[in-house]
Amino acid sequence: RMWSAGEVCHRGQVRLVCQCGALGINPDGERIQRPLPFRNLFDAFGFMTQAAIWAEKLNHHPEWSNVYKTVDVILITHYVNGLSELDAKLAAKMDTLAKG
Repeated sequence: RMWSAGEVCHRGQVRLVCQCGALGINPDGERIQRPLPFRNLFDAFGFMTQAAIWAEKLNHHPEWSNVYKTVDVILITHYVNGLSELDAKLAAKMDTLAKG
């Protein structure tokens, strides 16, 4: 299931509004997860490079992997064992970067 703009996710005391379209919430509500397809390896690696810069700025780092032109992304805040505002912020930024 995909998050659409303004969709609200409730998890414990955390209330998140995600503005991201490419990254989707996992059905268990505890992580944002999505494979992101790109045209080629160059575009996939470029996305990862740009996203890594934002992850450092936010001090929030994704679990991700890359196989050829696909980047699999998982966002979770381990110290809350679920989603936090940092996940929503990084997901929104990653969505913008993925759209190019």
